[in-house]
Amino acid sequence: MTKTIFITGTSSGLGKLTAIHFAKLGWNVAATMRTPEKETELTNYPNIRIFKLDVTNLEQVQSSVDQAISAFGRIDVVVNNAGMGSYGALELAAEETIDWQFAVNARGPINVIRKFLPHSRTNGGGMFINISSFMGVTTAVPLGSLYNMSKFALEGLTEGLYYELKPLNIELRLIEQGGSSGNNFVNSIIWNKDEKITAYDKQMDNLKNMMTNRDNAQLDDPQTIVDAIAAQATGESKQFRTVIGEAGNGLLALRNSVPIEQYLDTIANNYK
Repeated sequence: MTKTIFITGTSSGLGKLTAIHFAKLGWNVAATMRTPEKETELTNYPNIRIFKLDVTNLEQVQSSVDQAISAFGRIDVVVNNAGMGSYGALELAAEETIDWQFAVNARGPINVIRKFLPHSRTNGGGMFINISSFMGVTTAVPLGSLYNMSKFALEGLTEGLYYELKPLNIELRLIEQGGSSGNNFVNSIIWNKDEKITAYDKQMDNLKNMMTNRDNAQLDDPQTIVDAIAAQATGESKQFRTVIGEAGNGLLALRNSVPIEQYLDTIANNYK
């Protein structure tokens, strides 16, 4: 029987590549995005159906889940890929930015998982693959407290769900990616700033320069991330947490090898 995967955030980048990859593998793909009327590439694949979804909108979550189940009958794997980033001093963040960061990166997956759980329970199993970041298991830059908060929350959510869903044959997986080529993450960042407060300007300048001028050769090939997702979905890998790339694995190794105070000071010293 042909399997079906439901993917959030497929309008660009990793989400779109994942949708195309699974379509080429012969899977049915429920590809979701906020503005499906603008999509022109995924519509060329007969086994991809596109559904409108903003993961922060509970009505759209319910509607897209219902429509996908109606279209394909059974959803075997759900990939929570949709995510956004806010950077800058916490002091300068607008109230709506704080709520938005949590709403997209943490509450969004919660919304999708909750709507799918009755379906997975009834079918006797399923899999949720949550796309996190190596910044969900470590910290790497200053001024990323909100983004780290959202990804740390996703990590805790996924580990906690592992225990309650394992008896129901529902599997949980985490993919901790880093920077990859071909996405627009930096361009879509919401920066917390206040022209009247300059105390954080040096850190902000250093961080922006790092993000803007980083060597693309150091970025991960997005296909590596897609392959990791596919390995989980197909059962080739049983690994609960998959950290992608040298940067993430290097940071995690450093964090695990020294006292936390030393790790934090090492990162802080990189941005003096």
